Amino acid sequence: MNEERPRAHLDREDPDGLLNARSDPASIAFGTLGSEAGSDLNWFSLLRARVQARAEGSSRYQWWVLWSLLAGLFALNFTFTVFIVALPTVAHQFHTSVTVLTWTMVGPLLAYGLAAPILGKTGDIYGHRRLYLFGLLGAMVSAGLTAVSHNVDMLLFARTLDGIQGAATGTASGALINMVFGREERVKAMGWWSLVGAGGPVIGVSLGSPIIAAFGWRFLFWFQLILIVVAFAVVSIVLPRRRGLDHEEAAKKAQARLEFRKMDWIGSWALSIAVTTLMLGLSIGPSLGWTSFWTIGAFAMSLALVAMFVHRIRHAPNPLIPAHYFARRNFVMPMVLRAAANFSYFGAFFLFPLLMEQGYGYSISRVGALAIARPITFALSSPIAGYVAIRIGERVSAIAGAAFLTTSLGLFALLQPSSGAWMVAIALALSGLGMGVAMPSSSSVMANEVQVSEFGVMSAAQMLAMQVGEVAGIQVLETVQQALVHRRGLTDARPGPALLATFQLPFVIGAAVGAIGLVAAFFFRSIQRGAPKGSG
Repeated sequence: MNEERPRAHLDREDPDGLLNARSDPASIAFGTLGSEAGSDLNWFSLLRARVQARAEGSSRYQWWVLWSLLAGLFALNFTFTVFIVALPTVAHQFHTSVTVLTWTMVGPLLAYGLAAPILGKTGDIYGHRRLYLFGLLGAMVSAGLTAVSHNVDMLLFARTLDGIQGAATGTASGALINMVFGREERVKAMGWWSLVGAGGPVIGVSLGSPIIAAFGWRFLFWFQLILIVVAFAVVSIVLPRRRGLDHEEAAKKAQARLEFRKMDWIGSWALSIAVTTLMLGLSIGPSLGWTSFWTIGAFAMSLALVAMFVHRIRHAPNPLIPAHYFARRNFVMPMVLRAAANFSYFGAFFLFPLLMEQGYGYSISRVGALAIARPITFALSSPIAGYVAIRIGERVSAIAGAAFLTTSLGLFALLQPSSGAWMVAIALALSGLGMGVAMPSSSSVMANEVQVSEFGVMSAAQMLAMQVGEVAGIQVLETVQQALVHRRGLTDARPGPALLATFQLPFVIGAAVGAIGLVAAFFFRSIQRGAPKGSG
Protein backbone atom coordinates (compact mmCIF):
# COMPACT_ATOMS: atom_id res chain seq x y z
CA MET A 1 0.00 0.00 0.00
CA ASN A 2 2.79 2.39 0.84
CA GLU A 3 4.27 1.90 -2.64
CA GLU A 4 0.98 2.71 -4.37
CA ARG A 5 0.37 6.05 -2.66
CA PRO A 6 3.03 8.05 -4.49
CA ARG A 7 1.83 6.74 -7.84
CA ALA A 8 -1.79 7.52 -7.05
CA HIS A 9 -0.73 10.96 -5.89
CA LEU A 10 1.14 11.51 -9.15
CA ASP A 11 -1.85 10.38 -11.21
CA ARG A 12 -4.18 12.82 -9.50
CA GLU A 13 -1.79 15.74 -10.01
CA ASP A 14 -0.96 14.92 -13.64
CA PRO A 15 -3.68 12.65 -15.07
CA ASP A 16 -2.61 13.49 -18.64
CA GLY A 17 0.84 12.10 -17.89
CA LEU A 18 -0.61 8.58 -17.83
CA LEU A 19 -0.83 8.57 -21.61
CA ASN A 20 2.45 10.36 -22.25
CA ALA A 21 5.15 8.00 -23.51
CA ARG A 22 7.82 9.86 -21.55
CA SER A 23 6.11 9.35 -18.19
CA ASP A 24 4.16 6.12 -18.83
CA PRO A 25 5.97 3.58 -21.04
CA ALA A 26 2.81 1.50 -21.44
CA SER A 27 1.12 4.39 -23.23
CA ILE A 28 3.07 3.69 -26.42
CA ALA A 29 0.41 1.13 -27.32
CA PHE A 30 -2.15 3.91 -27.50
CA GLY A 31 -0.29 6.17 -29.94
CA THR A 32 0.92 9.71 -29.38
CA LEU A 33 -2.57 11.07 -28.89
CA GLY A 34 -3.72 8.40 -26.44
CA SER A 35 -5.98 6.66 -28.95
CA GLU A 36 -5.70 3.24 -30.52
CA ALA A 37 -2.20 2.20 -31.53
CA GLY A 38 -0.91 4.11 -34.56
CA SER A 39 -4.27 5.61 -35.46
CA ASP A 40 -2.77 9.10 -35.60
CA LEU A 41 0.33 8.08 -37.53
CA ASN A 42 -0.38 8.74 -41.19
CA TRP A 43 2.25 8.22 -43.87
CA PHE A 44 3.65 11.75 -43.46
CA SER A 45 4.02 11.33 -39.70
CA LEU A 46 5.81 8.02 -40.17
CA LEU A 47 8.13 9.54 -42.77
CA ARG A 48 8.82 12.53 -40.56
CA ALA A 49 9.56 10.32 -37.55
CA ARG A 50 12.02 8.18 -39.50
CA VAL A 51 13.83 11.11 -41.12
CA GLN A 52 14.00 13.04 -37.86
CA ALA A 53 15.40 10.02 -36.03
CA ARG A 54 18.04 9.53 -38.71
CA ALA A 55 18.89 13.23 -38.89
CA GLU A 56 19.17 13.74 -35.13
CA GLY A 57 21.25 10.59 -34.80
CA SER A 58 23.72 11.81 -37.39
CA SER A 59 26.97 13.50 -36.40
CA ARG A 60 26.22 16.02 -39.19
CA TYR A 61 22.74 16.95 -37.98
CA GLN A 62 23.57 20.66 -38.06
CA TRP A 63 24.26 20.34 -41.79
CA TRP A 64 20.86 18.69 -42.33
CA VAL A 65 19.32 21.75 -40.70
CA LEU A 66 21.46 24.14 -42.77
CA TRP A 67 20.59 22.56 -46.13
CA SER A 68 16.88 22.43 -45.37
CA LEU A 69 16.81 26.10 -44.33
CA LEU A 70 18.84 27.17 -47.34
CA ALA A 71 16.46 25.30 -49.62
CA GLY A 72 13.67 27.49 -48.30
CA LEU A 73 15.72 30.67 -48.69
CA PHE A 74 16.58 29.79 -52.28
CA ALA A 75 12.91 29.25 -53.08
CA LEU A 76 12.23 32.74 -51.75
CA ASN A 77 15.05 34.85 -53.21
CA PHE A 78 15.60 33.52 -56.71
CA THR A 79 12.71 35.57 -58.16
CA PHE A 80 13.94 38.98 -56.97
CA THR A 81 16.30 39.80 -59.83
CA VAL A 82 14.08 38.13 -62.43
CA PHE A 83 11.12 40.35 -61.61
CA ILE A 84 13.27 43.38 -62.40
CA VAL A 85 13.67 42.00 -65.92
CA ALA A 86 9.89 41.53 -66.21
CA LEU A 87 8.95 45.08 -65.09
CA PRO A 88 8.51 46.56 -68.61
CA THR A 89 6.22 43.67 -69.62
CA VAL A 90 4.19 43.94 -66.42
CA ALA A 91 3.90 47.72 -66.81
CA HIS A 92 2.49 47.26 -70.31
CA GLN A 93 -0.04 44.65 -69.18
CA PHE A 94 -1.28 46.75 -66.24
CA HIS A 95 -1.20 50.06 -68.18
CA THR A 96 1.16 51.70 -65.70
CA SER A 97 4.78 52.89 -65.63
CA VAL A 98 7.98 51.18 -64.63
CA THR A 99 8.45 53.97 -62.06
CA VAL A 100 5.28 52.88 -60.27
CA LEU A 101 6.34 49.24 -60.42
CA THR A 102 9.67 49.99 -58.78
CA TRP A 103 7.59 49.90 -55.58
CA THR A 104 7.45 46.14 -56.06
CA MET A 105 11.05 46.32 -54.77
CA VAL A 106 10.80 49.32 -52.43
CA GLY A 107 7.61 48.04 -50.77
CA PRO A 108 9.13 44.76 -49.55
CA LEU A 109 12.15 46.62 -48.18
CA LEU A 110 9.93 48.96 -46.15
CA ALA A 111 7.78 46.07 -44.91
CA TYR A 112 10.91 44.16 -43.94
CA GLY A 113 12.23 47.10 -41.93
CA LEU A 114 8.92 47.46 -40.12
CA ALA A 115 8.51 43.77 -39.28
CA ALA A 116 12.06 42.48 -38.67
CA PRO A 117 12.76 43.76 -35.12
CA ILE A 118 9.42 42.59 -33.75
CA LEU A 119 9.47 39.24 -35.56
CA GLY A 120 13.05 38.63 -34.45
CA LYS A 121 12.04 39.07 -30.82
CA THR A 122 8.89 37.02 -31.37
CA GLY A 123 11.04 34.15 -32.65
CA ASP A 124 13.23 34.38 -29.55
CA ILE A 125 10.12 34.01 -27.40
CA TYR A 126 7.90 31.55 -29.27
CA GLY A 127 10.50 29.62 -31.25
CA HIS A 128 12.33 30.19 -34.52
CA ARG A 129 11.11 26.96 -36.14
CA ARG A 130 7.54 28.13 -35.80
CA LEU A 131 8.41 31.59 -37.13
CA TYR A 132 10.28 30.14 -40.12
CA LEU A 133 7.34 27.93 -41.08
CA PHE A 134 5.01 30.91 -40.62
CA GLY A 135 7.22 32.84 -43.03
CA LEU A 136 7.07 30.06 -45.61
CA LEU A 137 3.28 30.00 -45.35
CA GLY A 138 3.25 33.75 -45.91
CA ALA A 139 5.53 33.29 -48.91
CA MET A 140 3.03 30.82 -50.40
CA VAL A 141 0.29 33.43 -50.08
CA SER A 142 2.51 36.14 -51.56
CA ALA A 143 3.56 33.99 -54.53
CA GLY A 144 -0.03 32.94 -55.21
CA LEU A 145 -1.37 36.50 -55.01
CA THR A 146 1.41 37.71 -57.33
CA ALA A 147 0.58 35.03 -59.88
CA VAL A 148 -3.14 35.91 -59.95
CA SER A 149 -2.79 39.71 -59.66
CA HIS A 150 -5.21 41.44 -62.02
CA ASN A 151 -4.18 45.05 -61.34
CA VAL A 152 -1.22 47.02 -60.08
CA ASP A 153 -2.67 47.56 -56.58
CA MET A 154 -3.01 43.84 -55.97
CA LEU A 155 0.49 43.26 -57.31
CA LEU A 156 2.02 45.88 -55.03
CA PHE A 157 0.18 44.43 -52.04
CA ALA A 158 1.41 40.92 -52.83
CA ARG A 159 5.02 42.01 -53.19
CA THR A 160 4.89 44.15 -50.03
CA LEU A 161 3.57 41.13 -48.14
CA ASP A 162 6.65 39.33 -49.42
CA GLY A 163 8.77 41.68 -47.30
CA ILE A 164 7.01 40.61 -44.09
CA GLN A 165 7.52 36.91 -44.73
CA GLY A 166 11.10 37.71 -45.74
CA ALA A 167 11.64 39.22 -42.30
CA ALA A 168 10.19 36.09 -40.68
CA THR A 169 12.24 33.57 -42.65
CA GLY A 170 15.40 35.69 -42.68
CA THR A 171 15.61 36.29 -38.93
CA ALA A 172 14.42 32.79 -37.99
CA SER A 173 16.76 30.92 -40.33
CA GLY A 174 19.76 32.94 -39.19
CA ALA A 175 18.90 32.22 -35.56
CA LEU A 176 18.34 28.49 -36.18
CA ILE A 177 21.66 28.10 -37.98
CA ASN A 178 23.51 29.86 -35.18
CA MET A 179 21.76 27.64 -32.64
CA VAL A 180 22.75 24.30 -34.21
CA PHE A 181 26.35 25.27 -35.06
CA GLY A 182 28.95 25.72 -32.36
CA ARG A 183 30.70 29.06 -31.96
CA GLU A 184 33.85 27.77 -33.67
CA GLU A 185 32.06 26.56 -36.82
CA ARG A 186 29.43 29.24 -37.36
CA VAL A 187 31.60 31.03 -39.87
CA LYS A 188 31.45 27.94 -42.12
CA ALA A 189 27.66 27.94 -42.06
CA MET A 190 27.56 31.68 -42.76
CA GLY A 191 29.72 31.07 -45.83
CA TRP A 192 27.13 28.70 -47.29
CA TRP A 193 24.42 31.14 -46.23
CA SER A 194 26.08 33.85 -48.32
CA LEU A 195 26.39 31.41 -51.22
CA VAL A 196 22.61 31.02 -51.38
CA GLY A 197 22.05 34.73 -50.78
CA ALA A 198 24.24 35.66 -53.75
CA GLY A 199 23.79 32.53 -55.85
CA GLY A 200 19.99 32.42 -55.71
CA PRO A 201 19.48 35.62 -57.73
CA VAL A 202 22.20 34.53 -60.19
CA ILE A 203 20.48 31.21 -60.83
CA GLY A 204 17.19 33.08 -60.96
CA VAL A 205 18.45 35.28 -63.79
CA SER A 206 19.78 32.24 -65.66
CA LEU A 207 16.64 30.12 -65.29
CA GLY A 208 13.93 32.72 -64.84
CA SER A 209 14.49 34.83 -67.93
CA PRO A 210 13.89 31.89 -70.34
CA ILE A 211 10.86 30.84 -68.28
CA ILE A 212 9.35 34.32 -68.55
CA ALA A 213 10.09 34.42 -72.28
CA ALA A 214 8.45 31.02 -72.86
CA PHE A 215 5.56 30.96 -70.37
CA GLY A 216 5.12 34.50 -69.04
CA TRP A 217 5.97 36.12 -65.71
CA ARG A 218 2.99 34.61 -63.85
CA PHE A 219 4.24 31.09 -64.47
CA LEU A 220 7.44 32.00 -62.62
CA PHE A 221 5.53 32.60 -59.40
CA TRP A 222 3.49 29.41 -59.76
CA PHE A 223 6.83 27.64 -60.06
CA GLN A 224 8.07 29.48 -56.97
CA LEU A 225 4.95 28.39 -55.07
CA ILE A 226 5.77 24.74 -55.80
CA LEU A 227 9.34 25.21 -54.55
CA ILE A 228 8.11 26.85 -51.34
CA VAL A 229 5.66 24.00 -50.68
CA VAL A 230 8.50 21.48 -51.09
CA ALA A 231 10.75 23.55 -48.81
CA PHE A 232 7.98 23.72 -46.20
CA ALA A 233 7.67 19.92 -46.20
CA VAL A 234 11.45 19.45 -45.94
CA VAL A 235 11.82 21.88 -43.02
CA SER A 236 8.82 20.36 -41.23
CA ILE A 237 10.46 16.93 -41.47
CA VAL A 238 14.08 17.79 -40.66
CA LEU A 239 13.45 20.28 -37.85
CA PRO A 240 11.59 18.39 -35.10
CA ARG A 241 9.23 20.14 -32.77
CA ARG A 242 10.73 19.98 -29.30
CA ARG A 243 8.11 18.57 -26.96
CA GLY A 244 8.25 17.72 -23.29
CA LEU A 245 5.65 16.54 -20.82
CA ASP A 246 2.25 18.17 -21.04
CA HIS A 247 2.74 20.22 -17.90
CA GLU A 248 6.17 21.32 -19.14
CA GLU A 249 4.65 22.48 -22.43
CA ALA A 250 1.95 24.41 -20.60
CA ALA A 251 4.57 26.10 -18.44
CA LYS A 252 6.66 27.04 -21.49
CA LYS A 253 3.65 28.51 -23.28
CA ALA A 254 2.64 30.49 -20.19
CA GLN A 255 6.20 31.83 -19.85
CA ALA A 256 6.27 32.77 -23.56
CA ARG A 257 3.00 34.66 -23.26
CA LEU A 258 4.33 36.49 -20.21
CA GLU A 259 7.56 37.46 -21.97
CA PHE A 260 5.60 38.61 -25.01
CA ARG A 261 3.41 40.89 -22.87
CA LYS A 262 6.44 42.25 -21.01
CA MET A 263 8.32 43.01 -24.22
CA ASP A 264 9.27 46.65 -24.73
CA TRP A 265 6.67 47.41 -27.37
CA ILE A 266 7.41 51.14 -27.37
CA GLY A 267 11.09 50.58 -28.13
CA SER A 268 10.34 47.82 -30.64
CA TRP A 269 7.90 49.91 -32.66
CA ALA A 270 10.22 52.93 -32.39
CA LEU A 271 13.04 50.97 -34.04
CA SER A 272 10.75 49.45 -36.67
CA ILE A 273 9.20 52.74 -37.74
CA ALA A 274 12.58 54.55 -37.54
CA VAL A 275 14.15 52.13 -40.02
CA THR A 276 11.06 52.23 -42.24
CA THR A 277 10.90 56.04 -42.38
CA LEU A 278 14.66 56.22 -43.02
CA MET A 279 14.37 53.89 -46.02
CA LEU A 280 11.23 55.73 -47.16
CA GLY A 281 13.11 59.04 -47.10
CA LEU A 282 15.97 57.50 -49.07
CA SER A 283 13.48 56.07 -51.57
CA ILE A 284 11.46 59.23 -52.23
CA GLY A 285 14.40 61.67 -52.02
CA PRO A 286 15.53 61.27 -55.65
CA SER A 287 12.02 61.79 -57.06
CA LEU A 288 10.56 64.42 -54.70
CA GLY A 289 13.85 66.15 -53.94
CA TRP A 290 16.10 65.86 -50.91
CA THR A 291 14.86 69.18 -49.54
CA SER A 292 11.15 68.47 -50.02
CA PHE A 293 8.81 68.54 -47.04
CA TRP A 294 8.11 64.78 -47.20
CA THR A 295 11.75 63.76 -47.50
CA ILE A 296 12.94 65.97 -44.65
CA GLY A 297 9.91 64.94 -42.59
CA ALA A 298 10.75 61.24 -43.06
CA PHE A 299 14.35 61.79 -41.95
CA ALA A 300 13.30 63.94 -38.98
CA MET A 301 10.81 61.32 -37.83
CA SER A 302 13.46 58.64 -38.16
CA LEU A 303 15.92 60.59 -35.99
CA ALA A 304 13.25 61.25 -33.34
CA LEU A 305 12.31 57.57 -33.21
CA VAL A 306 15.95 56.49 -33.00
CA ALA A 307 16.32 58.80 -29.99
CA MET A 308 13.26 57.19 -28.44
CA PHE A 309 14.69 53.71 -29.12
CA VAL A 310 17.98 54.66 -27.44
CA HIS A 311 16.07 56.00 -24.44
CA ARG A 312 14.09 52.75 -24.16
CA ILE A 313 17.27 50.68 -24.38
CA ARG A 314 18.69 52.56 -21.41
CA HIS A 315 15.58 52.74 -19.25
CA ALA A 316 13.02 50.07 -20.22
CA PRO A 317 12.80 47.00 -17.92
CA ASN A 318 12.93 44.58 -20.89
CA PRO A 319 14.53 46.39 -23.85
CA LEU A 320 14.48 44.90 -27.32
CA ILE A 321 18.30 44.81 -27.34
CA PRO A 322 20.08 44.99 -23.95
CA ALA A 323 22.16 48.14 -23.66
CA HIS A 324 25.37 46.32 -22.72
CA TYR A 325 25.62 44.82 -26.21
CA PHE A 326 26.29 48.26 -27.67
CA ALA A 327 29.46 48.46 -25.60
CA ARG A 328 30.84 45.33 -27.29
CA ARG A 329 32.90 45.85 -30.42
CA ASN A 330 31.98 42.44 -31.85
CA PHE A 331 28.32 43.47 -31.76
CA VAL A 332 28.56 47.03 -33.08
CA MET A 333 31.41 46.82 -35.61
CA PRO A 334 29.90 43.97 -37.68
CA MET A 335 26.77 46.09 -38.17
CA VAL A 336 28.90 49.07 -39.23
CA LEU A 337 30.79 46.86 -41.69
CA ARG A 338 27.57 45.37 -43.09
CA ALA A 339 25.90 48.75 -43.57
CA ALA A 340 29.00 50.28 -45.19
CA ALA A 341 29.71 47.24 -47.39
CA ASN A 342 26.13 47.07 -48.64
CA PHE A 343 26.17 50.82 -49.35
CA SER A 344 29.23 50.38 -51.56
CA TYR A 345 28.31 47.06 -53.14
CA PHE A 346 24.70 47.81 -54.06
CA GLY A 347 25.43 51.40 -55.01
CA ALA A 348 28.00 50.13 -57.50
CA PHE A 349 25.66 47.27 -58.50
CA PHE A 350 23.03 49.81 -59.54
CA LEU A 351 25.43 52.25 -61.25
CA PHE A 352 27.37 49.64 -63.21
CA PRO A 353 24.84 49.09 -66.04
CA LEU A 354 24.46 52.86 -66.48
CA LEU A 355 28.23 53.26 -66.46
CA MET A 356 28.76 50.74 -69.25
CA GLU A 357 25.81 51.90 -71.37
CA GLN A 358 26.37 55.67 -71.01
CA GLY A 359 30.12 55.73 -70.63
CA TYR A 360 31.17 53.04 -73.09
CA GLY A 361 28.08 52.47 -75.25
CA TYR A 362 27.72 48.78 -74.34
CA SER A 363 24.53 46.94 -75.31
CA ILE A 364 22.24 45.58 -72.60
CA SER A 365 23.13 41.97 -73.43
CA ARG A 366 26.87 42.72 -73.28
CA VAL A 367 26.44 44.50 -69.94
CA GLY A 368 24.49 41.55 -68.55
CA ALA A 369 27.15 39.07 -69.65
CA LEU A 370 29.88 41.13 -67.97
CA ALA A 371 27.91 41.95 -64.80
CA ILE A 372 27.31 38.32 -63.85
CA ALA A 373 31.01 38.05 -62.88
CA ARG A 374 30.32 39.93 -59.64
CA PRO A 375 27.61 37.74 -58.05
CA ILE A 376 29.31 34.56 -59.28
CA THR A 377 32.54 35.60 -57.55
CA PHE A 378 30.52 36.45 -54.44
CA ALA A 379 28.78 33.08 -54.48
CA LEU A 380 31.93 31.03 -55.07
CA SER A 381 34.11 32.84 -52.54
CA SER A 382 31.66 32.81 -49.61
CA PRO A 383 31.78 29.11 -48.64
CA ILE A 384 35.55 28.99 -49.16
CA ALA A 385 35.97 32.11 -47.02
CA GLY A 386 34.03 30.45 -44.20
CA TYR A 387 36.57 27.63 -43.99
CA VAL A 388 39.58 29.90 -44.46
CA ALA A 389 38.40 32.22 -41.66
CA ILE A 390 38.77 29.37 -39.18
CA ARG A 391 42.51 29.27 -39.97
CA ILE A 392 43.31 32.96 -40.35
CA GLY A 393 40.69 34.40 -37.98
CA GLU A 394 37.52 36.38 -38.56
CA ARG A 395 39.29 39.71 -38.08
CA VAL A 396 41.80 39.13 -40.89
CA SER A 397 39.07 37.76 -43.13
CA ALA A 398 36.82 40.78 -42.56
CA ILE A 399 39.70 43.20 -43.16
CA ALA A 400 40.62 41.45 -46.40
CA GLY A 401 37.03 41.46 -47.64
CA ALA A 402 36.50 45.14 -46.83
CA ALA A 403 39.81 45.99 -48.52
CA PHE A 404 38.84 44.10 -51.69
CA LEU A 405 35.50 45.90 -51.83
CA THR A 406 37.01 49.36 -51.25
CA THR A 407 39.65 48.71 -53.91
CA SER A 408 36.89 47.69 -56.32
CA LEU A 409 35.09 51.02 -55.93
CA GLY A 410 38.41 52.81 -56.34
CA LEU A 411 39.04 51.04 -59.64
CA PHE A 412 35.59 52.02 -60.89
CA ALA A 413 36.40 55.66 -60.04
CA LEU A 414 39.65 55.46 -62.03
CA LEU A 415 38.05 54.18 -65.25
CA GLN A 416 38.99 56.20 -68.32
CA PRO A 417 37.67 56.12 -71.91
CA SER A 418 40.72 54.05 -72.85
CA SER A 419 40.25 51.52 -70.03
CA GLY A 420 39.72 48.01 -71.31
CA ALA A 421 37.06 45.51 -70.34
CA TRP A 422 39.70 43.61 -68.36
CA MET A 423 39.90 46.47 -65.82
CA VAL A 424 36.12 46.48 -65.45
CA ALA A 425 36.16 42.69 -64.97
CA ILE A 426 38.82 42.99 -62.25
CA ALA A 427 36.77 45.66 -60.46
CA LEU A 428 33.67 43.47 -60.61
CA ALA A 429 35.55 40.40 -59.36
CA LEU A 430 37.05 42.34 -56.45
CA SER A 431 33.60 43.62 -55.50
CA GLY A 432 32.11 40.12 -55.37
CA LEU A 433 35.19 38.71 -53.66
CA GLY A 434 35.10 41.42 -51.01
CA MET A 435 31.49 40.74 -50.05
CA GLY A 436 31.98 36.98 -50.16
CA VAL A 437 35.00 37.12 -47.86
CA ALA A 438 33.73 39.71 -45.36
CA MET A 439 30.14 38.65 -44.77
CA PRO A 440 30.58 35.19 -43.15
CA SER A 441 33.03 36.56 -40.59
CA SER A 442 30.86 39.56 -39.70
CA SER A 443 27.88 37.27 -39.12
CA SER A 444 29.71 34.75 -36.95
CA VAL A 445 31.49 37.19 -34.62
CA MET A 446 28.23 39.01 -33.94
CA ALA A 447 26.36 35.76 -33.26
CA ASN A 448 29.00 34.69 -30.74
CA GLU A 449 28.52 37.91 -28.82
CA VAL A 450 24.87 37.39 -27.83
CA GLN A 451 22.90 34.92 -25.76
CA VAL A 452 21.20 32.03 -27.54
CA SER A 453 17.85 33.43 -26.40
CA GLU A 454 18.53 36.62 -28.39
CA PHE A 455 19.67 35.16 -31.74
CA GLY A 456 16.47 36.36 -33.42
CA VAL A 457 16.96 39.99 -32.49
CA MET A 458 20.64 39.76 -33.45
CA SER A 459 19.76 38.34 -36.85
CA ALA A 460 17.19 41.09 -37.39
CA ALA A 461 19.74 43.78 -36.43
CA GLN A 462 22.23 42.41 -38.97
CA MET A 463 19.70 42.38 -41.78
CA LEU A 464 18.37 45.83 -40.99
CA ALA A 465 21.92 47.21 -41.17
CA MET A 466 22.33 45.52 -44.54
CA GLN A 467 19.07 46.82 -45.95
CA VAL A 468 19.59 50.40 -44.78
CA GLY A 469 23.04 50.33 -46.38
CA GLU A 470 21.63 48.83 -49.57
CA VAL A 471 18.87 51.43 -50.00
CA ALA A 472 21.15 54.32 -49.02
CA GLY A 473 23.89 53.21 -51.43
CA ILE A 474 21.55 52.90 -54.39
CA GLN A 475 19.71 56.16 -53.82
CA VAL A 476 22.65 58.36 -52.80
CA LEU A 477 25.04 57.29 -55.55
CA GLU A 478 22.31 57.44 -58.20
CA THR A 479 21.28 60.92 -57.06
CA VAL A 480 24.84 62.23 -57.17
CA GLN A 481 25.40 60.85 -60.68
CA GLN A 482 22.12 62.23 -62.01
CA ALA A 483 22.80 65.62 -60.41
CA LEU A 484 26.14 65.80 -62.23
CA VAL A 485 24.46 64.90 -65.51
CA HIS A 486 21.93 67.74 -65.14
CA ARG A 487 24.49 70.25 -63.86
CA ARG A 488 26.75 69.64 -66.86
CA GLY A 489 23.90 69.71 -69.36
CA LEU A 490 24.40 66.12 -70.50
CA THR A 491 20.78 64.98 -70.34
CA ASP A 492 20.60 64.27 -74.07
CA ALA A 493 24.28 63.51 -74.57
CA ARG A 494 25.46 60.42 -76.39
CA PRO A 495 27.54 57.78 -74.60
CA GLY A 496 31.12 58.95 -74.26
CA PRO A 497 33.81 60.52 -72.05
CA ALA A 498 31.58 63.35 -70.80
CA LEU A 499 28.99 60.97 -69.36
CA LEU A 500 31.72 58.62 -68.11
CA ALA A 501 33.15 61.47 -66.01
CA THR A 502 29.85 61.83 -64.10
CA PHE A 503 30.42 58.42 -62.49
CA GLN A 504 33.76 59.21 -60.87
CA LEU A 505 32.45 61.15 -57.85
CA PRO A 506 29.71 58.58 -56.99
CA PHE A 507 32.29 55.79 -57.01
CA VAL A 508 34.66 57.87 -54.88
CA ILE A 509 31.83 58.31 -52.35
CA GLY A 510 31.22 54.54 -52.47
CA ALA A 511 34.91 53.86 -51.86
CA ALA A 512 34.94 56.31 -48.91
CA VAL A 513 31.97 54.55 -47.28
CA GLY A 514 33.62 51.19 -47.98
CA ALA A 515 36.71 52.50 -46.16
CA ILE A 516 34.52 53.13 -43.10
CA GLY A 517 33.66 49.44 -43.17
CA LEU A 518 37.35 48.61 -43.49
CA VAL A 519 38.14 50.64 -40.38
CA ALA A 520 35.33 48.85 -38.51
CA ALA A 521 36.83 45.48 -39.50
CA PHE A 522 40.09 46.38 -37.73
CA PHE A 523 38.14 46.48 -34.44
CA PHE A 524 36.89 42.89 -34.79
CA ARG A 525 38.08 40.29 -32.32
CA SER A 526 38.54 36.82 -33.82
CA ILE A 527 36.85 33.89 -32.11
CA GLN A 528 39.18 32.04 -29.76
CA ARG A 529 39.42 28.38 -30.74
CA GLY A 530 40.92 25.43 -28.91
CA ALA A 531 44.34 24.11 -29.77
CA PRO A 532 44.45 21.48 -32.53
CA LYS A 533 44.36 17.88 -31.46
CA GLY A 534 47.76 16.46 -30.66
CA SER A 535 49.36 19.81 -29.95
CA GLY A 536 51.53 20.10 -26.94
